[in-house]
Amino acid sequence: MQIFAGLGNPGATYALHRHNVGFMAVDLVHDMYRFDPWRVRFQGLTAEGRIGTEKLLLLKPATFMNDSGRSVGEALRFYKLGTEALTVFYDELDLAPGKVRVKTGGGAAGHNGIRSIDAHAGNDYRRVRLGIGHPGHKDRVLGHVLSNFAKVEQDWLADMLGAVAAEAPWLVSGDDARFMNEVARRTSERD
Repeated sequence: MQIFAGLGNPGATYALHRHNVGFMAVDLVHDMYRFDPWRVRFQGLTAEGRIGTEKLLLLKPATFMNDSGRSVGEALRFYKLGTEALTVFYDELDLAPGKVRVKTGGGAAGHNGIRSIDAHAGNDYRRVRLGIGHPGHKDRVLGHVLSNFAKVEQDWLADMLGAVAAEAPWLVSGDDARFMNEVARRTSERD
């Protein structure tokens, strides 16, 4: 079993914020692969399903971004899984809008959701970094991540999320390089 955790803040107020792009990604995986209905577990929302032959748990922590690790850690402990079974989808300021990168391990780079998961589960898990772009100055970061995507951003956002969900089987099989290549191919075709 694997866990795909999308990071964000719960509630309608935050639904379209840039900080919630991790929730958006797992929502699309949920819909595309017809996972079971969402239910409340592990201090969040979970849904079970399969991609290919691999069983997956989708998780959207309801602990707010800064405490995401409580929810993720609880799910890992319940299933007796190590961090090698965990993939986290989250917003990345230091990537251009619409760009996607995957890496395993590393630091939090100022992302409080990642810092929380590191504290509760360790840092040796796969990270799918979803580019939202930087506002240009560090004083504008908080307002940037906690604001809605603009109408002019909807096309690249839909393309990026659609590509991530469509190519998720490569993540499930552990082929991160192929996942990134296929996502890049799909998103560049629409440029």
